[in-house]
Amino acid sequence: MIEPDLRDRILAEPERLLEDRDVMNALVAANERNMGDNIIDLRGIAMQRLETRLDRLEDTHRSVIAAAYENLAGTNQVHRAILQLLDSTNFEAFMKALTEDVAQTLRVDFVRLVLETVQEDGISDPTVRRLGEVLQITQRGFVGNYLTNGRNGPGRPVVLRSVTALAATIYGPRVDEIRSEALMKLDLGPGRLPGMLVFGAEDPNQFKTTQGTDLLAFFAGIFERAMRRWLG
Repeated sequence: MIEPDLRDRILAEPERLLEDRDVMNALVAANERNMGDNIIDLRGIAMQRLETRLDRLEDTHRSVIAAAYENLAGTNQVHRAILQLLDSTNFEAFMKALTEDVAQTLRVDFVRLVLETVQEDGISDPTVRRLGEVLQITQRGFVGNYLTNGRNGPGRPVVLRSVTALAATIYGPRVDEIRSEALMKLDLGPGRLPGMLVFGAEDPNQFKTTQGTDLLAFFAGIFERAMRRWLG
């Protein structure tokens, strides 16, 4: 017999048993043993199936919540990086913010701005030399070729991928350190050749083809509009 104190507690709060999954499983198992091997308890089977469905729903719920928090954190990062760019009062400060504050906020290990030119002596421009390695001047057609990895086609405006065989043309001596990259094609306005913003990461999983590109596309849109102002 159940001890009187325990029996009284169960009768006073029966819902406590119903809310405890382990206790309910033990009661169902005991009931099945009492019925013998020749009787199938359909209610017990239905309960097990409902419990399995509940577990799946809880896992899905946790995954959705985790993804929502991750998206919110990414949105806040990009917004903060954009504000850091817009605080710049001249082009050199703009580029410095890109390589320092923005790189730190977005947690990237390498930043480069690629601009195409038809002038063979474009790299000798004093402004280019003063900005250092962050600005790379290339020949016409380089951006499209790099975005498509040498294949014919228009290419996507934002590309996330592992580094390819062309990586040395961007990363130079750091080519062995950078494992994944985010590439953003820049529209610098009518009459101007395209540009490209490059984010490189040592983590091979930081930029993957399966990730969404909406936030980086938004960042690139702000960046290219700021660039048009400085180029103008």
